[in-house]
Amino acid sequence: MTPTFKILIVLSSLACIANAQQKVFDVRTFGAKQNADISQALLSAWKEACASPTPSTVLIPKGTWSLKQAKLVGPNKAPVELRVEGILKAPLDPTQMPNKQGEWVTINYLDNFTLSGGGVFDGQGHEAWKRNDCHKNKNCVKLPLNLSFNFITNSTIRDVTTKDSKNFHVNVIGCYNVTFLRFTVSAPGDSPNTDGLHIARSKKINVTDSVIKTGDDCVSIGDGTEQLHIENVVCGPGHGISVGSLGRSTTEQDVIGIYVKNCTFIGTQNGVRIKTWPSAPATLKVTDLQFEDLIMDKVTYPIVIDQEYCPHNLCKLDSPSLIKISNVKLNKIRGTTSDPVAVTFMCSKTKPCENVQVGDINLTYDGTLGPITTKCNNVKPSLTGKQNPPLCVPAPASKQSA
Repeated sequence: MTPTFKILIVLSSLACIANAQQKVFDVRTFGAKQNADISQALLSAWKEACASPTPSTVLIPKGTWSLKQAKLVGPNKAPVELRVEGILKAPLDPTQMPNKQGEWVTINYLDNFTLSGGGVFDGQGHEAWKRNDCHKNKNCVKLPLNLSFNFITNSTIRDVTTKDSKNFHVNVIGCYNVTFLRFTVSAPGDSPNTDGLHIARSKKINVTDSVIKTGDDCVSIGDGTEQLHIENVVCGPGHGISVGSLGRSTTEQDVIGIYVKNCTFIGTQNGVRIKTWPSAPATLKVTDLQFEDLIMDKVTYPIVIDQEYCPHNLCKLDSPSLIKISNVKLNKIRGTTSDPVAVTFMCSKTKPCENVQVGDINLTYDGTLGPITTKCNNVKPSLTGKQNPPLCVPAPASKQSA
């Protein structure tokens, strides 16, 4: 027997042992049937998996399954996987959910958790979108998210799709060392408030090799986010990758270390954006941001710092933003814009942007609204490489008539 063959036998034996130790809790064993709500069956399988002292998997097999609502909570005694191979469908009417203030699927307090399987979380949001008037009604009815991850550590979400959420697709709150890999978000470009991933109060989150098509921000980055890495993501339709909006609450925490690299934006409203509210009380800092190797394909506003963010006239511009933005690097950003203002740096008069470093920028505009240009206030960026259009060049003084 050759040494190589012996090694293969040993590896095969180890794999068999691992598979034997991996307990599988199939929801069908707990009473799940297609065309009926599987909420209780899923919860029963989940409780047994979390109690298992050895690695375990909760399996939702291929097929279409109805799920009114699920709250899957730890702690887990050993690594646990939720393997969704089928299509899960939420109620069309969110009032059919038992907890009307909750999310559709909530996953809390886990370590070494995996969500996988190639399946789909279908929020069936089309009817609910018609009721969404939050842009003009501060007392609007809260609609449920598809997936809410809270206080998850050392975990991976991979090879699954969230589709047509009634509200944000994914919340990531209070999490540490979580990776989204080959993750897909799918919703129409006109679906309201359907952010792909909203990340806040979390550290060491990775979003890699993923596709996000939605009606709002592909990734929205809230306060308290640190060491977020977004790489090889395709965004569009949507509103781009946004830090903020920030500033409306005095309890907001600093945003530190955001890295966006090798991403493509297709037909989005924005590319990369930082947005803070004026006339707002928060005094946090936003620092150490890097945006590099980005492709813009007919993006309306490819690069934006907006410290006068005030959508739908929900605020006043009386007082400048109190948030300090610093240590921002932009390099190797190229492509096309559908608006002549390709780069906007509208920084706070009270706390001007500091240490904004701009390398190679090559953006072109082929529209008819005027020459491509940039807009800058309260910032003095340091420039290396080549920038097209020229960055922060003052407009020529108009000639006065004799």
